[in-house]
Amino acid sequence: MSVIKDEKKLLSTIKRIDEKIDKNNDQKIMAFFESLGLTEREDVPQNFLDWDTILIVVPDRHISHELKYYKFSISRLFFVTNPYADKIHIYDFDEWKSVTRNKTQFQIREIMKTNFGGVKKITSAENN
Repeated sequence: MSVIKDEKKLLSTIKRIDEKIDKNNDQKIMAFFESLGLTEREDVPQNFLDWDTILIVVPDRHISHELKYYKFSISRLFFVTNPYADKIHIYDFDEWKSVTRNKTQFQIREIMKTNFGGVKKITSAENN
């Protein structure tokens, strides 16, 4: 004997509410990305709302700190600071997980020099 009178109706209602929450969160993500100018950039994938979690790579801790509030108020966002990045980038978090799985911190740092927004720094000696 179940305490819930109509479990199918309850589950259906919960599913509808979850879909509304997901849609509202997608709107938050779009507004956030528009405010960062990401939706106007050609290097930003247009299918980012299809990803389960969006990895946002920021170039320094100051930007990371400035965006910290949004990490908690918008679902499906994960932030990483990459000091080798030249600007904010976004990636599919699943890609990040597969690349960094079973890697040491040093290996991840080396990966970030040329991937996930990393740009190899060119010294003045290399320019000559």
